[in-house]
Amino acid sequence: MVESLQDKGVVVTGAGGGIGAALARRFAAEGARVVVNDMDGAKAKTVADEVGGIAVPGDASVVVQEAADALGGTVDVYCANAGLGSGGSEAAPEEVWAAAWDVNVMAHVRAAHTLLPGWLARGSGRFVSTVSAAGLLTMIGAAPYSVTKHGAYAFAEWLSLTYRHRGLKVHAICPQGVRTDMLAATGTAGDLVLTPTAIEPEQVADALFEGMARDRFLILPHPEVAAYYQARAATPDKWLTGMNHIQQKWEETER
Repeated sequence: MVESLQDKGVVVTGAGGGIGAALARRFAAEGARVVVNDMDGAKAKTVADEVGGIAVPGDASVVVQEAADALGGTVDVYCANAGLGSGGSEAAPEEVWAAAWDVNVMAHVRAAHTLLPGWLARGSGRFVSTVSAAGLLTMIGAAPYSVTKHGAYAFAEWLSLTYRHRGLKVHAICPQGVRTDMLAATGTAGDLVLTPTAIEPEQVADALFEGMARDRFLILPHPEVAAYYQARAATPDKWLTGMNHIQQKWEETER
């Protein structure tokens, strides 16, 4: 079982809607004191007011200390949920690649850098990384997103293997399609690959809490992703051929 979250300090970035808002609601329902972060201050306040939390708007990459201060200096759970669903190919502008790297990876690194000294000193802390199935597999039409989500997964994995014996618990959430504004923005690629099996944000929160109760690192709200991940590792050429067929099908829809 998950230890009691009553009065625990929880930060959720990108929580003005979608998965982040669902996580904020679930943690608040469990009795946690929740900081709701979002670039959109109005959305952050709306969710914070709903859950009895504290709105801390701003860039998730630099909000960690302000969020900790809002909780009286102690963060027990940090949900690195904010993300950019940047589409495009290798030809995407460098500023698109840089922004995706900053939000999808470096925001996690900065949060860990700030929080780890306190967590390691007291022997407990929980870092939740909202990655994506794209971080285990890939996503057609979205090179910056796919590459940086692989980076987010790799960093979460590194944190877990490095600090688990010192009390740090790390969880990487890797859903496929979730009915959010980010999914809507994926266009025809999302319609082809993600929309048919899309789930609600609340189902992602449920999967996280089940995973925390079982002390699992890898959280798969879409269980079928495990088989895809195994196939990718065991027979990479076969898997890549299958993904290329999906790519070709998508290109046909774009003509």
